[in-house]
Amino acid sequence: MKFSVTINRDEDGVWIVECPSIPGCVSQGKTKDEALVNIADAIHQCLLVRAEQGIPLTIETRQIEVAA
Repeated sequence: MKFSVTINRDEDGVWIVECPSIPGCVSQGKTKDEALVNIADAIHQCLLVRAEQGIPLTIETRQIEVAA
């Protein structure tokens, strides 16, 4: 399964990675590569917990227009 992630760097230089398709699934790392490895593990763990608790993974995306 493939998931899109967002990658940002905070003011302290820590890489923050989030999986928008799974609410609350966030990880971080000192390097971008470390953060990506960590989010892969976090996604795996989040999916396991959701399966154990019977919470379906419903992914919905939409495009919206925002006035600038």
